[in-house]
Amino acid sequence: MDFLQNHIEALIFVSAEPISLKEIQNCLMEMFEADIPEENILEAIEKLQQKYKQDIYAFQIYQMGGGYQFLTKPAYQSSISILLKQKSKKRLSNAALETLAIVAYKQPITKTEIEQIRGVNSDYAIQKLLEKELLVIKGKADAIGRPLLYGTSKKFMDYFGINSLKDLPQPKDISSNENIIGEIVE
Repeated sequence: MDFLQNHIEALIFVSAEPISLKEIQNCLMEMFEADIPEENILEAIEKLQQKYKQDIYAFQIYQMGGGYQFLTKPAYQSSISILLKQKSKKRLSNAALETLAIVAYKQPITKTEIEQIRGVNSDYAIQKLLEKELLVIKGKADAIGRPLLYGTSKKFMDYFGINSLKDLPQPKDISSNENIIGEIVE
């Protein structure tokens, strides 16, 4: 079982994005020319997760984005945030975040619909989000002119560390008192 665990560890380590259980299974089946049951893979992943929970490791295997990925532990957030601050050119602008939020909650959505919600032109934000591969073109609307429909990508899930759109905060999760200015008079 250790040999299987080592191969799975290597696959997760080299994968730039979360690697799915199916991808791991396919690689192992090709490697060993035998059927590897999912239960064996899940058991090996569980052992690896337990191994990396130890304090001697600065990283851990997390399940996210429909797969498994090595990520640093929260205890090292301070040093990582310094590095990320230094690489802030890759951060999203407020306009891009607004646009991305609208698409995430309303997808598939056209550029015109995004602009109606935001109240401003969104060409630049949409273009940057497409370049960063956080948005994808999902098709064309049946409306006049057949405008493009936008939706979030798998990379969006990875970027925000969620497994599905159901993991996005819902309006009921956000306290309405935070959005009120002044006192409430009954």
